[in-house]
Amino acid sequence: MAFSSSLAPFLPASGTFRAHPTRRLQAGAPERLAASSSPPPDVVVTRERGKNAKLIAALEKHNIHSLELPLIKHVEGPDTYRLSDVLRDDKFDWITITSPEAAAVFLQGWKAAGSPKVQIAVVGEGTARVFDEVTQSDDQSLEVAFSPSKAMGKVLASELPRSNENRCKVLYPASAKAGHEIQDGLSERGFDVMRLNTYTTVPVEDVEPLTLNLAMSAPVVAVASPSALRAWLNLVSKVNWNNSVACIGETTASAAKKLGLKSIYYPTAPGLEGPQNVENWAGPVCRVTGLVDDVGGRL
Repeated sequence: MAFSSSLAPFLPASGTFRAHPTRRLQAGAPERLAASSSPPPDVVVTRERGKNAKLIAALEKHNIHSLELPLIKHVEGPDTYRLSDVLRDDKFDWITITSPEAAAVFLQGWKAAGSPKVQIAVVGEGTARVFDEVTQSDDQSLEVAFSPSKAMGKVLASELPRSNENRCKVLYPASAKAGHEIQDGLSERGFDVMRLNTYTTVPVEDVEPLTLNLAMSAPVVAVASPSALRAWLNLVSKVNWNNSVACIGETTASAAKKLGLKSIYYPTAPGLEGPQNVENWAGPVCRVTGLVDDVGGRL
């Protein structure tokens, strides 16, 4: 399984890291005793609470011990309540959706608007799956009609087909913290883009100190977004933390490099949801911990 690193592949000396019996921990007060008595984890998984199970399970296949430490949570954005009005009052050639959270928020606004007919372009298999319940029903008003050749926003911006040669209107419901590469890339190609910041992310603040200390002992932290990465660096800002970071894809890895991290690993096939994609992300984690000798042959 192919993956990339900003450094040469890291192979620790024999015995540096050991596989531990699989145990699942979550950040919070109930875990104080577990955190103080548990062996050091091999990897810290940091997505929002309830969204780490697939990666934990993929790592457990290789006897890699995970510590769950949610670093961010999603909250309403400044345009959350505008979405349904915009969908009700205007028509768009495309709706571009770039994450499962953006998809979930969009569906709420779309249903509140009376489920108007829309054509969706998605980034990633996991994002597309959020729409399965609607697309598999008898209601044909929502169609997932396009996905780029690589699950990246800049690729979507370069490949999205024009359904109208004269004026192609795109609605882009996004995180308030998302970059501008999609709207800028589409605008440069002549699309008329309306962006709505329908949600945002905030760091989790109630991290139990003993759990955080256990997390900092792990050789790898796995992050799924630049926001999660910044939240982690803020938590460890007072210590000299320079271990490895396994990123979900190239965008997060680029953010890690800009933030000064050196040992950065990421899969060449980005994405999370779906058995194959979650294994892609698990690959760099396995490699950097040294717990799997032949990642390509085992994942």
